[in-house]
Amino acid sequence: MKNTIQLEQEEARLMVNAAIAKSKEIGVLETVCVVDAGGFPILLERMNGSRITGPQIAMNKAFTAAGHKRSTHLFTTPPNGPALPGNEAFGIQLSFEGRFAAFVGGFPIVVNDEVIGGLGLSGGNGAQDTAAGMAGLQALADALKGKGMTVLVQPDIKK
Repeated sequence: MKNTIQLEQEEARLMVNAAIAKSKEIGVLETVCVVDAGGFPILLERMNGSRITGPQIAMNKAFTAAGHKRSTHLFTTPPNGPALPGNEAFGIQLSFEGRFAAFVGGFPIVVNDEVIGGLGLSGGNGAQDTAAGMAGLQALADALKGKGMTVLVQPDIKK
């Protein structure tokens, strides 16, 4: 039997608030979604004036990151992104009733080396979605630091 860490609304709220604060700072209207390890939404927030397509896209990105345990941009990172034409996972975005997102803006939430959920953002370009997502993950890392837990703040991000 395995003991697991589970995200709750309090931690999701910290991440969403930080992501939205960063979005305001960089001047982009985002929708932010946090899902649990099963890909089910815990919290979704859409900034006033953001795109009406944002909630579905943010949920899909968070679902994909949690379920596949990797950042969504890795599916299309050239030249060997598995979802690129000619590669082994080409067409994967058609899986799960179209909920599989193979582009920038979805990040696994990794605590103590275990994926416990996903964070998805929609509204900005790739760099903006990434900046807001990293702010959300950093807020969780800061909150859990004193509790002896570590959060991977830049999952799969190459510097």
